[in-house]
Amino acid sequence: MKDYVINVEHVDKVYKLYDSNKARVADTLGLTRKKNYKEHYALKDMSFTVERGECVGLIGTNGSGKSTILKIITGVLSQTAGEVTVNGRISALLELGAGFNMEYTGIENIYLNGTMLGYSKEEIDEKLDDILSFADIGDFVFQPVKTYSSGMFVRLAFAVAINIDPEILIVDEALSVGDVFFQAKCYKKFEEFKEAGKTILFVSHDLGAISKYCDKAILINKGNKVAEGTPKDMIDIYKKILVGQEPVLRSKVDMAGDVSADISQPQEKDGESWKSHFQINPNVNEYGDGRASIVDFAVLDDSGNFTNAIMKGSTFTVKSKVHFNTDIENPIFTLTFKTLKGIDVTGTNTMYEKCDVGLCKAGEEYVASFTQQMDMQGGEYLMSISCTGFDGEDFVAYNRLYDVINITVVSTKNTVGYYDMNSKVSVQKVN
Repeated sequence: MKDYVINVEHVDKVYKLYDSNKARVADTLGLTRKKNYKEHYALKDMSFTVERGECVGLIGTNGSGKSTILKIITGVLSQTAGEVTVNGRISALLELGAGFNMEYTGIENIYLNGTMLGYSKEEIDEKLDDILSFADIGDFVFQPVKTYSSGMFVRLAFAVAINIDPEILIVDEALSVGDVFFQAKCYKKFEEFKEAGKTILFVSHDLGAISKYCDKAILINKGNKVAEGTPKDMIDIYKKILVGQEPVLRSKVDMAGDVSADISQPQEKDGESWKSHFQINPNVNEYGDGRASIVDFAVLDDSGNFTNAIMKGSTFTVKSKVHFNTDIENPIFTLTFKTLKGIDVTGTNTMYEKCDVGLCKAGEEYVASFTQQMDMQGGEYLMSISCTGFDGEDFVAYNRLYDVINITVVSTKNTVGYYDMNSKVSVQKVN
């Protein structure tokens, strides 16, 4: 028999959206019978279960309802309809500031949080050294938390959350604030929790962490549960949603009798541009002399689907379509990836690859396709493309799109630096 610690059944969360404060007050005081608001469903008919000892990840785009369902489970919000059952003591790390008094010192907030979770002063005293050691913020623990940086704040909040011996740990994206060393420390604690048979439910945009640590993932979109299953399967569906290819769901019953989701890929519409499947950087740096124009581009995974989320180790293709406004001899198509801090990681172009294009005449269009294996470390990157060339001895940029879209690399194994050496490693006993 399955041991459920969290059971969410047909939960709705509806917000009333008013056109004015006057309408809000009138409705609150019951001064009108007219419905003067619109209903917004943050969650609609949400149902899922979490078994004891599972590590479950919630994924979805911003505004999909992930944080809302966590707040309902933890009691911060009340649902409009449906039932939520929790069997076990919860420790929750929600958005920055939740459960902390900004005027109190770090020490005072430790005792405040512990008391709220039902611990006595003596029990918190016993855990204090472990909390302070994990947080590692030094004498700042005696200062008001309103003076903390976001990184210091999340260190203390997470240290409290995981050291008060919860049965269920709920985390909402907070780990993205800490530095990489602290994140590694937290994920090590996740593994210890799993080994101890405890339950973890967390929201993260780090698809690599979802893939590595979770037993299953639940995909939410626009307040609806799209599907649940293995992290890999859910990430594959999520990648399509990220580029606007919302799945068509059909219920089917598998051999075990469980209801799962059959995902049908929508057909591409005639005349639809490639780039319409991507969220373009509103601050893209575009320039050039106009002799050629990049009119379309795409990133495709190894199955030929539009996506900006690539699995590390898989093959992917970047395409750029260029319209030539004048005759140009041997134009150079380029591709570059950089970190969010602007550091170039890798790139190439048709000249480096010894792919001579020849004479491109005015009015013609050419598509350059760069196909390669994704060996960059898991994380977020910015992609740039361009069409350049030489006018005599002078280098010329015809059209450049710097940082045009972001690329998410999904990884279950990261090494040191930006690029994986793909080493073949063996260790042998010699005596």
